[in-house]
Amino acid sequence: MNGQYPTWRKSRRFLAYLAALLYVVAGTMHFLSPAPFVRIVPRWIPWPELAVSISGAAEILGGLGLTVPRVRRLAAWGLVALLVAVFPANVYMATNPVEAGAAGINPLYLWFRLPVQGLLIWWLLWCSKA
Repeated sequence: MNGQYPTWRKSRRFLAYLAALLYVVAGTMHFLSPAPFVRIVPRWIPWPELAVSISGAAEILGGLGLTVPRVRRLAAWGLVALLVAVFPANVYMATNPVEAGAAGINPLYLWFRLPVQGLLIWWLLWCSKA
C-alpha cells in the first residue's frame, strides 16, 4: 500500500464529506426557508416550527460530525435516527400533497423519496465505517 489509503477508504472519506455538505446545507435551509419544511410536518406532531428547527439543527450538527473522524460513526447514527424520525413527514407529503404544499410535484417523485431514505441510511453507515 506504500502508506496510501486504499481506494475504498478514499471513497468512504469522500462520500462522508459529500454527505456532510448535503446535511449541513439541508439543515441550514430549515432556518433560511422554514415554510416548506413546516408544511410537511404531519398535523399530529405538535409545534411544527420547533420540530423543523430541531431537525435542522440536528442535520447541521450531524453533517459537521461526519467531517470529524473520531465522531463520524456517532454522527452517522445520529443522522440515521433523524432520517427515521422525519420519515413520517415524507409519508405525509406523499399521501397529502395538497396539505403539504407538494401538489405541483409529480406523485411518483413523492413516493420515490420513501425508499430513498433507506439508501441514505445505507450511505451514512457505509461511509462512516472505520
